[in-house]
Formats: sequence, C-alpha cells, structure tokens
Amino acid sequence: MKLEIQTGKNNPVLRKKSEPVKEINAEILNLIENMQETMKKDNGIGLSACQIGKNIQLFVIDNNYSKNCVFINPEIIKLSSKTEIIEEGCLSLPNTFMPIKRAKSLKIKAIDEKGKQFKLKAKNLLARAIQHENDHLNGILICDNAK
Repeated sequence: MKLEIQTGKNNPVLRKKSEPVKEINAEILNLIENMQETMKKDNGIGLSACQIGKNIQLFVIDNNYSKNCVFINPEIIKLSSKTEIIEEGCLSLPNTFMPIKRAKSLKIKAIDEKGKQFKLKAKNLLARAIQHENDHLNGILICDNAK
C-alpha cells in the first residue's frame, strides 16, 4: 500500500527526533513493506518512517544499492574524513534540490527486519543515502545542511 509522504520544511512530524523501535512485530513488518512500495512508486532512493508520519528509528534504502535495505535503530559508527558536496533531493521537499556536504564513506550498525544486528561499510551514493535518511531520524532536513 502506498503511504502518504509528509512534506514541508516546518512539518512538526519531520522535525521530531524519532524513538527507537522496541519490537519487530507484524505491524513493523507491514510498515516496512509499505515504505518500500512508497519509496519505489515515488522514485526515491530511501525513505524514513518519519516521512510517512511514524516517528520511529527506521528507514529503508532501495536494495539496488545494498543487500541490507532495512535499517532499524541505526547508529553511524564512523564517518570518513573525506567529504564531497553533491546536490540532493528529498521526497519530503518536492522539487527541491540543494548542495549537501556529506562523508564519502561510513560504517553503520543497525537491525534488519528479521531482528538480526548487522554492520555495514558504505561508500558513495549508498553512504550519502544512509546519512540523508539517518538525518531524518533526528529531525534534520536537507535545507538545514545546504552549502
């Protein structure tokens, strides 16, 4: 089921810090499936739960970029010192593109939809998408990071 995406730089749902996921249950699994469908239908690379009105620490990434496409209670462990500025868009800020400085690579740990903890090293577009979605979990939008 396609979900409605929250929009607007002053939207309180998008500005709220997300809470940890306490349990991976049928509701969470259904939400993940719906988020993946919504992301694909709206041509996104990633989508965080707050973007569809749920302030929980969960985001999905298009699995063309990583075999780990579900990130629950993610924690970025390390960001590279090498950075680059690339224009980014956001499904919550339609038709808005801004130059954003991000680390070129990172290491993250999270839980997948089966409840298994994993660590992932990511670089380039995948690292950028993870940083973008992780920002959402902290109430940060691209307009806050524009260079």
